[in-house]
Amino acid sequence: MLKPVTEYECLVLGCGNSLIGDDGFGPAVVQHLERYYRLPDSVATIDCGTSIRDILFDILLSARKPAKMIIVDVTASPGLAAGEIREIGVDQIRPEKICGFSLHQFPTTNMLKEIHEKTPIEVRVLVVQISEMPDEVKPGLSEPVQAAIAPMCERILSEIGLRPTERRMK
Repeated sequence: MLKPVTEYECLVLGCGNSLIGDDGFGPAVVQHLERYYRLPDSVATIDCGTSIRDILFDILLSARKPAKMIIVDVTASPGLAAGEIREIGVDQIRPEKICGFSLHQFPTTNMLKEIHEKTPIEVRVLVVQISEMPDEVKPGLSEPVQAAIAPMCERILSEIGLRPTERRMK
């Protein structure tokens, strides 16, 4: 039986819709972490798809909270190369709706800001620049975004505090 999300010290939340091209990056990163790495029992990897809102709500209402939350998402920022990884601040998440993905919608961004500002949880938002976002169902990542999966996993492992020698692959 799995523990409630609030029982873990660290949450890695892969956000996005795998049916909408590069938007499926977050879930693909979580799948890669689960398939190839042994993570500490204190770390939960969650493919939350487009349902991060429910997880954030549970965290806000829970007396026990994780110490760290790493959110993996996509961005469509001008001037960045497709596949480029960067960290953004919680207040840099644009509130407009992008392909029906709930992290970018009100009130999810407000809940995330509340967690960031009013709880002791360390919130990190790691994003990759998309190549394109299709207007219709089109599963599969572009080559540059697919190539960013392993580097993003390494970045997450560093955020978790695992040294390279501890990053045993399964």
